[in-house]
Amino acid sequence: MSIDAERAVLSRAVAAEAERDASRLVFVFENGSHSPERVTAGDLAVHGNQLAFEFRRRGMIRGDRMAIMLRNHPEFIYALTANAKLGLPTVPIDPRSRGDKLRYFLEFAECRGLVTADYVVADGAVADVIRKAGVQTWIVETPEGAAEGIDLPGEWPTVNEVLGSGPSEDVGESVDDLSEPWLLAYTSGTTGDPKAIEFTYERMVFYQLIPGLFGYRRTDVPYTGLSLTHGNALVATMMPAVWGAVDHSVFSRWFTRTRLWDICRDYGCTTWSNLGSIATAIYSERPSLRDRDHPVRRVISAGMPSEMWQPFQERFGVELLEWYGTMEGGFACNPPGAGPIGSFGKPPEGLLEMDVVDDEGRSVPPDGMGELLVRPAGGEARLSYFKNPEASARKVRNGWLYTGDIVRRDPEGWLYFAHRTEEGGLRKMGEFISEGFIRRVLAEDSEIADVHIYGVQSRSGAPGESDIVAALVVPDMERFDVPGLFHRLATRLERSHVPDFVQLVDELPRTASEKVQARFLAALFDEAAPGVHRRPARPPSGGSRTVV
Repeated sequence: MSIDAERAVLSRAVAAEAERDASRLVFVFENGSHSPERVTAGDLAVHGNQLAFEFRRRGMIRGDRMAIMLRNHPEFIYALTANAKLGLPTVPIDPRSRGDKLRYFLEFAECRGLVTADYVVADGAVADVIRKAGVQTWIVETPEGAAEGIDLPGEWPTVNEVLGSGPSEDVGESVDDLSEPWLLAYTSGTTGDPKAIEFTYERMVFYQLIPGLFGYRRTDVPYTGLSLTHGNALVATMMPAVWGAVDHSVFSRWFTRTRLWDICRDYGCTTWSNLGSIATAIYSERPSLRDRDHPVRRVISAGMPSEMWQPFQERFGVELLEWYGTMEGGFACNPPGAGPIGSFGKPPEGLLEMDVVDDEGRSVPPDGMGELLVRPAGGEARLSYFKNPEASARKVRNGWLYTGDIVRRDPEGWLYFAHRTEEGGLRKMGEFISEGFIRRVLAEDSEIADVHIYGVQSRSGAPGESDIVAALVVPDMERFDVPGLFHRLATRLERSHVPDFVQLVDELPRTASEKVQARFLAALFDEAAPGVHRRPARPPSGGSRTVV
């Protein structure tokens, strides 16, 4: 596929595809027991313009930031298209966000608009945060929301009314310069408040190469249950279908391991995206005579444990492409049969350069561990954190982007991921978890006297992945209600942030400067030890329903 600068702007790519073949199927959104939603190139163009007309009518102007807080719905991509037409940078927000975290996301990015769903505002506390943020808000009435009988507040217009009102006057295109902002994507905030990375449309020029680097065929049907708020879904599944590099793509509202192969069978999916411990969850399912009864030929993976690499391919009859990418920049991949098992690959020759350096910035010898650096071939890396030039300067030095990832490079140049540089950094399902939000919720619990959050090696075995442990000091360990605590956490935290284990201790080991010494807690940690309690396998009643 050739690079087309015009198609680097989503709305322009959508318009070109609609003009070429408005009836072409681009997406299918499967939704469990509810009917699937099919989206054509014409749907994207018409509905994207309808929303753009509505946003402009209600006062959104070029440069205003528009948040999208949805699961995987067609309306997510309609809103992305509308934002591109008007030159509104998009701020993707995880729909599980709540409380102070959601307030921070909306206020720090200075969002003027928000598209969200009925199941989000059905939570009165979340709806109150949105009201107080003062953002123009549109609600998507969803099939699942209707089935649950969700009664919407009457104060906000619905996206459904806009899309059902008939074609709107074409608002035209606003983005002519690819250096204009496209996305404002939050980091995980493992070392403080999340930073917001400013992406320009220039990034989409490189993304047009991804289908070729992944080995996609024109007849392929990629599948993902990863959230469209995550860069993986945008790069590996959404944009290839928009550009026509694949036949079409299939999305689920969220990933559920027990349904993956059935979805691939039912919808003819030929590839799917693995991130972090997803593959481990799939592999841990009981072997079945139907393990190879599916149309999948290739798994696009980021984080397959090396010990499971070959057994996974053999059991399910698939080939594995392992890749690496960061939101700040950088890409490498290891196509099937190209490099050694366990390596995430090499950067594309002539496009990107990578180095592995020690604490002094000196290149380490082969098989030595160090931080991964990346830059454009023959050029200099660029990065902009919104309203944080100091962090931008720390991240890019001497023309190199310091990724924060500790890796090893073998004598042939193949790279292997080890872990993150941040102290206390926790990665789970490919997401870096902010322990600060977990710690605050626990610290506010009246039954807890002291708390520290740390990670232990994930039971999944995925490289760089952690299980989260909450070490707690409580007044009475014998009578402390651990199931009740997990219930309370499920009502206040996203599922990914609920600790995998609670470890009850008499006191937290600290240095003279009051720094908690997590290594001593980890040394005492044992799943079978008294005082260590594992999170329930399913969310307690009232908690999040998003599962893996």
